[in-house]
Amino acid sequence: MMISPERSADVALARQMRQTARDIFLHALGQAGIEKAFRRHVHLDRSVLRIGEDLYDLSAERRVFAVAIGKAAYTMMDCLHAQLGTRLTGIAVGAVEAAEHRLGVQYFRGGHPVPDTESWRAAEAVLRALKQQGPAALVIFLLSGGGSALLEKPISEDISLDDLMAAYKALVLSGATIVEINAIRKHLSAVKGGRLAQAAAPAQQVSILVSDVPDNAPDALASGPTMPDSSSVDDCYRLAEKYELLPQLPQPVRRLFTERRLEETPKAGDEAFARSRWWTVLSNAEIRQAAASAASQAGFAVTIDNSCDDWDYAAAADHLLGRLRELRQGVSRVCLISGGEITVRVQNGGRGGRNQQFALFCAQKIAGESITILSAGTDGIDGNSPATGAVADGTTLERARAKGLDAEEALARFDAFPFFETLGDAIVTGPTGNNLRDLRVLLAY
Repeated sequence: MMISPERSADVALARQMRQTARDIFLHALGQAGIEKAFRRHVHLDRSVLRIGEDLYDLSAERRVFAVAIGKAAYTMMDCLHAQLGTRLTGIAVGAVEAAEHRLGVQYFRGGHPVPDTESWRAAEAVLRALKQQGPAALVIFLLSGGGSALLEKPISEDISLDDLMAAYKALVLSGATIVEINAIRKHLSAVKGGRLAQAAAPAQQVSILVSDVPDNAPDALASGPTMPDSSSVDDCYRLAEKYELLPQLPQPVRRLFTERRLEETPKAGDEAFARSRWWTVLSNAEIRQAAASAASQAGFAVTIDNSCDDWDYAAAADHLLGRLRELRQGVSRVCLISGGEITVRVQNGGRGGRNQQFALFCAQKIAGESITILSAGTDGIDGNSPATGAVADGTTLERARAKGLDAEEALARFDAFPFFETLGDAIVTGPTGNNLRDLRVLLAY
């Protein structure tokens, strides 16, 4: 069967645009690096440490203790250690094994997305160490996404590790947003919702944040272990009802809800925060801007739209595709950038994650059109797959049929990774050591 020159050109352009979308994403990952953020915001000059706009006197051998929690924990600890050297001791809790161990730093590999025995051991070690810090100490918290599971100990002795794991699984699969999930996590935990700040008081405290939460909810990052909690026990009871969580929770956790025995977390004005400061050095805003710059240099008219943050994936896809089609009316090549996270309520257990599910849903909506969609996580991980996301375009369904793939079945089974892997359209970076929420790149040409 002969392929017309016009058809061959269309296929070649679609392939080129899939690569362009990948290039935009990878450029953004490289530009929004933690090392660059630390060079901008954290600097030691002689005996004065600058963090954001604050200055800390480290003369007279002042003790500095750091706690790093999250997927970027090791990278952040390395950056701080490069500044402070032997002045620094601390604990780092990450999602993988640390490639290198810094002198004076104790390392843990916690569980993610569900806490495990190491998460519990790490929490006990951190609480012990913080309670030993006196008023002259400077405690630096290095917080990034994923910290909620990596460091954990329940607030109640009646809750076992198995109970905690079951509760986390129920929350992750509930369809709740990250802010809603973390509101409940905070009230079940001995280390979240400001409770690490309580443990460290009366030491001077500063938190350096690499944020994977909405810009207006910084206390949701790693479930806010060092910040006043904006959520309440009443929020937890409401959310449990909204998402029908109680039947999914293990009995000891469910009892805290049914008997309304959740303990309130420390709020603004609590004495635990009297000597605390917080600085966000990197967030989804930086990766959006880096992607927009790359798309502009590639010849696209660029618009950023974050209005669908924390929406259901299908609603977000419909909104963004509608916006893209509007934008292309007057421009030959347009790029729509969207940051933040979407939600997926998993009902069947395939392999994939929210980004691949979003891309596959879009593939059905754009069949035959000159549109390319990329959706990927900045941490290198999408759900329970080795990919961080996927790219789809107007040729995806046609190419899938040629390989015997059923897009509708894969979407229904939440099994997008094998689909995109077979097509060569899964995006695999491996863990990035960073976590700035997700990025979606939509191209029309």
